[in-house]
Amino acid sequence: MKTTFKKLFLGFTALALVTGFSACKDDNPAPENPEELITTIKLTFTDSANTANTFTVTFADTDGPGGNAPATYDSIALQTNKTYLVSAQLLNESVNPAEDITLEVEEEKDDHLFGYSSTANINITTTDLDNNNLPLGIQTKWKTTTASVGNTTVVLKHQPGIKTGDIALGETDVEVVFYTVIQ
Repeated sequence: MKTTFKKLFLGFTALALVTGFSACKDDNPAPENPEELITTIKLTFTDSANTANTFTVTFADTDGPGGNAPATYDSIALQTNKTYLVSAQLLNESVNPAEDITLEVEEEKDDHLFGYSSTANINITTTDLDNNNLPLGIQTKWKTTTASVGNTTVVLKHQPGIKTGDIALGETDVEVVFYTVIQ
């Protein structure tokens, strides 16, 4: 009886292994979409009342996460009771020439979402949409009120197949917290 049980057990184990290995084989693997290295975030601010008044705030960690400290880590300084039109740009500056990752985010806008939050007195709204009329966030409008100091977080989420406009979903591609002053 022991021998029969052992043979039966070994037979089922071998069948399970063969089935498992054949189930893992994928004759038509899905194309991979490798994650891009984002070393730099640039936010370009334009005063909506005076479009000649434009400035850029930058975070740049050109060697990527870890390693050296960021080469550039600007603060955001805004005026009270102003409206700014803000454009985000993402770069990979670890290569030469630098790669503009913003272009890929725009191409895959149905799978990406920028989120903005601030503890300073700013109301931030997204002004661009994806193909499903959900926010994208490359273009935003920032309305300041009274003087304050705080932090503004900029995050890009990758949300393939799960995008609903909720920034809590998906994987974080990049997240930076900018010290923010409104005066």
